[in-house]
Amino acid sequence: MKENKSEVRFWAALKDFMKDRFNLHEDAERESTTISDIKKGVEFKGANLWILVFAILIASIGLNVNSTAVIIGAMLISPLMGPIIGIGLGAGINDLELIKKAMRNLGVAVLVSVLTSSLYFLITPLHEAQSELLARTNPTLWDVLIAFFGGLAGIVAGSRKEKSNAIPGVAIATALMPPLCTAGYGLANGNWYYFVGAFYLFFINSVFISVGTFLIVRALKYPKRKFEDAATEKRVKSYILIFVLITIIPSIYLAYNVVRRTLFEQNARNFVNTEFIFDQTQVINQRYSLQDEKSIIELTLYGKILANEEIDMLKRKMTNYKLRDTELVVRQGYQEDNAEQTKQEFERMSESLKVDILENFYSNSEEVIKSKDEQISLLERELLRIRIKQYPISDISRELKIQYEDLNDFSIGDMMNQNSDTFTYAVLSFKKRLSSKDFVKIEEWLKVRTKADSLIVVVK
Repeated sequence: MKENKSEVRFWAALKDFMKDRFNLHEDAERESTTISDIKKGVEFKGANLWILVFAILIASIGLNVNSTAVIIGAMLISPLMGPIIGIGLGAGINDLELIKKAMRNLGVAVLVSVLTSSLYFLITPLHEAQSELLARTNPTLWDVLIAFFGGLAGIVAGSRKEKSNAIPGVAIATALMPPLCTAGYGLANGNWYYFVGAFYLFFINSVFISVGTFLIVRALKYPKRKFEDAATEKRVKSYILIFVLITIIPSIYLAYNVVRRTLFEQNARNFVNTEFIFDQTQVINQRYSLQDEKSIIELTLYGKILANEEIDMLKRKMTNYKLRDTELVVRQGYQEDNAEQTKQEFERMSESLKVDILENFYSNSEEVIKSKDEQISLLERELLRIRIKQYPISDISRELKIQYEDLNDFSIGDMMNQNSDTFTYAVLSFKKRLSSKDFVKIEEWLKVRTKADSLIVVVK
């Protein structure tokens, strides 16, 4: 009996301790003051709008020159968090007017941001997409979690008497501005993949920051807006409920798809890195795609061709990696027999891999990036080997010997300089000194015979 009482007292003490430690009402600002402060931050006009324009220009420059420090500085300046938190607050206190105002101002902010960044990327002389920009074209599970927890942290910090640096930190962590700048880049360059991907990332961030704000406002039991009659109150509550459902249900679906894709790519990468280990065959390109219920792994192999039995066995092993309904597409046969086709395919994949490294710079591990670097290195070595032509030295030597009996030795081959330019060198030696007239004749003949674009003849 005593043990039961001791246990009850222990759990009661632990409950009181945790309640005291995690008490959100301690040091809380008055609800009316917090609501008033958030409402002020919702408005986008005058100084706020000019600050946004300048911040967008700074962020665009940072993305353009690939400077993380400049991008962070721009996010600290940006006032974009205001209307997003305002939407969550309006939903939490049944203030339909605040929701409308916040959404209207957010729309203005987004339009101004995208147009400003588009204008910058239209006039800048630097048009190449850097790693900082590419990192904002494809939302991941981590972006969803960061936005949600960022929204929770932002409203908790905003509701305190002593304001901390949490809200600027949330602005940096959730990275609202870079996706808008990337959308502007996509619009300026006609790249709709970048535009849609970046806008999708901004939408995900905004929705989950608002959802986090809504939950904390409800948890803190902020006073809900009062109405003159019950009918008006009921109508407003219905509108807000519809708005919350319209916002949350699609966001849950979007987050679910992001999680599915992240888990699928993780399982697919694990399968390829574990099972496709061969002595004479190497994976030089891999693509993973997940659309609705269909998932596909596309692999390009170089080296010894795998037999159909081996590929079938690999397909059976996919169930061990939670890839039961995934289609495996294996492309192989890139060897010396078809050098020109292999060369073109390698060049295409090499460029594709370089873009993948930039896109995955922030979302993947160093091991994945290192693996892609090794694949590029292999492709470039094979390209070099394919580019170096094999000349019929014996035939050319015999033909020259017929024309010039004094020919002592002949060799020909391709060489590459430090600028990766390929030259064909022909080295000849004669028993007697060769006349300038014969030298020119031999040089012209070799150019026709070898069909070399840049031939350099050396006579010893």
